[in-house]
Amino acid sequence: MRKLVSLISISLLACAAFAQDGEALFTTHCASCHLNPDPKDNAHAPSKEDMSKFTPNVVYSALTDGLMRLQGAVISDVERRSIATYLTGKQVADIALQQTTNMCPSNPALGEPGASPLWNGWGPDVRNDRYAQSGGIAAADLPKLKLKWAYGLPGESQARGQPAVVAGRMYVGNRAGALYSVDAVSGCTYWTFLPRAGIRSATSVAPATLPDGSKGYAVYFIDMLANTYAVNAQTGELLWQTQVETHESVRGTGSVTVHNGRVYVPITGVTEENTASNPDYSCCTFRGSVTSLDAATGDVIWKFYTVEEPKPRGTSANGKPLFGPAGVGIWSAPTIDEGRGLVYVATGNAYADPAPPTADAILAISIDKGELVWSKQLTTPSDTWIGGCNPNTPNANCPEEVGPDFDFSASPVLTHGKSGRELLVIPQKSGMAYALDPANNGALVWEYRAGSGSPVGGVWGAAVADGVAFVAVGGYRAAETGGIHGIDIDTGQRLWFTPAQAPLCAAGPGCGPTQSAAVTAIPGAVFSGSQDGGMRAYDANTGAILWTFDANKDFETINGVKANGGSFDGAGPVVAGGMVYLLSGNSGFVGRPGNVLLAFELEK
Repeated sequence: MRKLVSLISISLLACAAFAQDGEALFTTHCASCHLNPDPKDNAHAPSKEDMSKFTPNVVYSALTDGLMRLQGAVISDVERRSIATYLTGKQVADIALQQTTNMCPSNPALGEPGASPLWNGWGPDVRNDRYAQSGGIAAADLPKLKLKWAYGLPGESQARGQPAVVAGRMYVGNRAGALYSVDAVSGCTYWTFLPRAGIRSATSVAPATLPDGSKGYAVYFIDMLANTYAVNAQTGELLWQTQVETHESVRGTGSVTVHNGRVYVPITGVTEENTASNPDYSCCTFRGSVTSLDAATGDVIWKFYTVEEPKPRGTSANGKPLFGPAGVGIWSAPTIDEGRGLVYVATGNAYADPAPPTADAILAISIDKGELVWSKQLTTPSDTWIGGCNPNTPNANCPEEVGPDFDFSASPVLTHGKSGRELLVIPQKSGMAYALDPANNGALVWEYRAGSGSPVGGVWGAAVADGVAFVAVGGYRAAETGGIHGIDIDTGQRLWFTPAQAPLCAAGPGCGPTQSAAVTAIPGAVFSGSQDGGMRAYDANTGAILWTFDANKDFETINGVKANGGSFDGAGPVVAGGMVYLLSGNSGFVGRPGNVLLAFELEK
């Protein structure tokens, strides 16, 4: 007993010392943005009070390999831990990522992925319509939907690694730094693969030639530091790894798209637009890109940058060289137009003047050569934005006109209306949704106001099914947020709108009605998750709510990892083989943390 008391006392003393050092470090390195963030000029920065609700590992991860890693790079590992302890009152914990509980008793040969219903990639296919037409669940089945098992993701707090489900197996990424192969029906674990950094994007499975020359399948994905992987889908062994970008602010968020022996890798670099709030930083040099890799070897076939190479544009008052243009990252999975031989990507804001016409735009790139065929910029022609720009804080990094920060964070949906006309449909963070004509260089067909828009939080994906586009309303901290629209894609006219519901979460930081998570359609219904921890299914014809699940609870998990639900954001529901899979938890700028993968089946 004395030994236990001594250990507790030592731990409390260490925590107190960490917190004391952390306060000084926070004041020096973090307070200018996070102590009292201006909701207008620094809306992306969570306040000190907000961060006190995070786990210490969330703060530590942000400073180590997350949004604040450039700021964290100038301090030691011990100092990063001290700041995390000061903000949360707890010490950073070591995380056991390798799964050892409830392992599958055997590992039978993986079947042909296309032989059974699947969800493979972001879309669930390369057109990215997010319509599970053959997923085995329709609107009439929703009353029978019940939770079968929960799977805890160790160290996770912002669950965004949307799984692929093929041949009865699931492949799901963990932001803490792991890829898990799980039996899609029983939830047992086949294997764990540990990449070099965390995963916050979807996985894809495609044919591969194995090291012994035999034919098999690989899981393709990107980690947060732009390393792209091919991993043996059967065994979890690494086949190849290619880093597609080395800029210090790189961020792998958008999912890779695999098609006809190539892997298309989108890249953004959000940390630079935060770091540029420091006048001593030479802003800005990051460029968004998409890279085409050989799926068999990982060799680069071509690389397309969304903006020309930055050039010197003067010197700051502090003598730091300035560069531009810069930015224009790609947050989402590329969409393939096989008939036209094009890859479509949607871009974000610029980080430095001059703002190029490719910012906040839809780009069409040739599959064969990686050359720009056409681009279409919508709503925001001068969207150059970095954090912390206001008249009271002189900063030469700030653009002449600070843009609204209205990225495209969703993938373009390649679809067709009831008339048969092909369209590209996409929502924007501005609160708008658009349809473009891919046969006419992206000419605007219609535009639709879905919400008021907000610079905070993206709209991560629309769904299109049977001539209807389903667009949820994002916009954290916006006056009008939450709800979902059904839009006729031939005309752009509203078919129905269901407003945000009363929040299911307890009032406080991170609880709200915003519906920024990607939506998923099934025959007769559409799923949409909310910041409030609620997943709801809506009637595709009327918008009536047919089913609700409240994830605001702790879950007993099948793999023994302590887990709880939180806000839904980023990844959308995956439907395949008569089951529905949800990832719950979002502890970014907004929302509430969670680390659970939920699997639902139809009650017999």
